[in-house]
Amino acid sequence: MKNDLFSIGPFTIHGYGLMIALGILACIALGMYRARKRNMSDEAVLDIAIFGVLFGFLGAKALYVIVEFPDFLKDPMSVLGSEGFVVYGGIITGVLAAMIYCRIKHLKFLEYFDLLAPSVALAQGFGRIGCFLAGCCYGRETNAFWGITFPEGSLAPAGVKLIPTQLLSSAGDFLIMFLLLAYSKHNKKTGNVGFLYMLLYGVGRFLLEFLRSDDRGAVGIFSTSQFISIGIVLLALILFFKDKLFSKKTDNTPEA
Repeated sequence: MKNDLFSIGPFTIHGYGLMIALGILACIALGMYRARKRNMSDEAVLDIAIFGVLFGFLGAKALYVIVEFPDFLKDPMSVLGSEGFVVYGGIITGVLAAMIYCRIKHLKFLEYFDLLAPSVALAQGFGRIGCFLAGCCYGRETNAFWGITFPEGSLAPAGVKLIPTQLLSSAGDFLIMFLLLAYSKHNKKTGNVGFLYMLLYGVGRFLLEFLRSDDRGAVGIFSTSQFISIGIVLLALILFFKDKLFSKKTDNTPEA
């Protein structure tokens, strides 16, 4: 829970930024390693990662501005200059950037989606540790022994025990990575690893949102992220089972 880790001269190393950087590097390393094993382009993996990160940050900030739009209208620079991001915005724009890149380079997007889905989950796991160090994305108050008390200066309320939703989310992301890696060894349908990532992350995020207490916008009775999660899960189910859902039944009965 200490965001300012250490200083090098005039520069201060922040835990949140460090974890984001480690997550990106781990994502690229795992993706390139798996690309080489599959005789796929590791250069394309690096390019997709770079464009995904750039557009992902823009998308995460853009969705944060939408969620905080009333405050943005009052003080645009305060919202733009804050540390606030919405992960789903980054995922959506990152995926769109990857799709455009693959189309330009004449690569099969779903093959690289399958390849990089575990890497994305790995990066998210590191990122949530960064959230824990910064104190953002905090949980509700609790009397449980495993509750975490954040110090003064943290983004989370200080002096009260909170559910460590950041660490729960991180553990879930790492679990998703391992499940995807295991599933990919037996999967024979292109795209299913990526669709499974969407399904697992969407369900996990929807459930975890009930434990969070930070201000993150709402759509009806659900938080903004829960509302998006519902759409992501429904889309993942349709894509995962599309062959069974839309396959035409053949009638082998001979005509009279």
